[in-house]
Amino acid sequence: MRVGGTIRVPGDKSITHRALLIGALAPGESHVGGALTSLDARSSARVLRQLGADISPVRPGAVVTIRGRGRLRPAEARLHCGNSGTTTRLLLGLLAGHRFRATLTGDASLRRRPMRRVTGPLGQMGARFVEHAGDGLPLTIRGGALAPLRYAMPVSSAQIKSALILAGLAGSVEVDLLEPQGRSRDHTERLLRTFGYGVTEQDGWIRFRPTGRIGPFDLQVPGDPSSAAFLVGAATLAEGGELRIAGVGVNPTRTGFLRALERMGGRVTIEAGSEHFGEPVADLVVRPAELRATEVSAEEIPGLIDEIPLLAVLASRVSGTTVFRRVGELRVKESDRLELVAENLRTLGVASEAAGEDLIVQGGAMPPRGFVRTAGDHRLAMAFAVLGTVPGAAVRIDDLACAAVSFPRFPETLRAIRERART
Repeated sequence: MRVGGTIRVPGDKSITHRALLIGALAPGESHVGGALTSLDARSSARVLRQLGADISPVRPGAVVTIRGRGRLRPAEARLHCGNSGTTTRLLLGLLAGHRFRATLTGDASLRRRPMRRVTGPLGQMGARFVEHAGDGLPLTIRGGALAPLRYAMPVSSAQIKSALILAGLAGSVEVDLLEPQGRSRDHTERLLRTFGYGVTEQDGWIRFRPTGRIGPFDLQVPGDPSSAAFLVGAATLAEGGELRIAGVGVNPTRTGFLRALERMGGRVTIEAGSEHFGEPVADLVVRPAELRATEVSAEEIPGLIDEIPLLAVLASRVSGTTVFRRVGELRVKESDRLELVAENLRTLGVASEAAGEDLIVQGGAMPPRGFVRTAGDHRLAMAFAVLGTVPGAAVRIDDLACAAVSFPRFPETLRAIRERART
């Protein structure tokens, strides 16, 4: 397979969620261009409409208009968050500072995902919860006046961190957070700084001070680096050509996969850089490469957690053993992502195991052949679709359509980068 051309990926999922949430709080009209139009983004827009915001349809090519009222309003029905853990956890943070009750639910996958990692510290701030199904959804929150929080987080997680900072925003209280491993993605901090909020870091502690004010804004969402990663992977495995992925967010807390790929021998250059709303944006230029095994340390994991399935399938094509340390967080994603990556690689003829919290992949040259079970997990579907592009591969995926959760039209885009190489 050869690759070629210049292509764009869907808007950044993390920034889209946060722009919708902040826009719903802004008194007046805000505009978000390049927003991700995936199912998860639409889940955020849907529940925010229930909470009083006027949000235009989230459609491809359209600028999303948000008319906020300064505060959220009580909803008449349950807030259905679909498959979106980001929607759920960040919304819990905002709702903690509002004096009304709200019940959140989601699809079968989301209902199984743990929520106490967020509700625990929010409870310390003063929010009250009624659990209807143990540590998961549905869940009822009663917000109100909040107390300041100083909290050492059990895991480095952008969703937990952002939920607690947004609670500080909605409740106008100080929040100090300590992340135990490397720094997780910092889109919330960057966005709030543009509105004058004090968000600083000292000795590993992230400090939020409610010094700013949310107002209407115009924001252009960059391409999602986690979506771009799958095209980077396909181009790296290609037999020839060059692929340019234009306008991708290159926030340092999101590009850990590029640093790991560079150690493996990947050939990716960053060109044409700029900055918008505190977020660096650039083009990624990718060329095929011969890869080698590596070890990904626990400290690197927060900066590449979503790209581990992609890096694992790339590791399956090298000579030697690649180890991902302390990736147990993958067990509580949309699926038990850790076990499924290892299981599916074994099904395709690759020696792989989930040993405790580590993922171990023994690479080889045999073409991957077999059936992949995704459990509806979009990142697994896309990672193994990339593996299916190598010569001689025969990879069948049970649910490639689930890629639409974060990357609408992913199969067509993967096919397009090969077709452009032939023109």
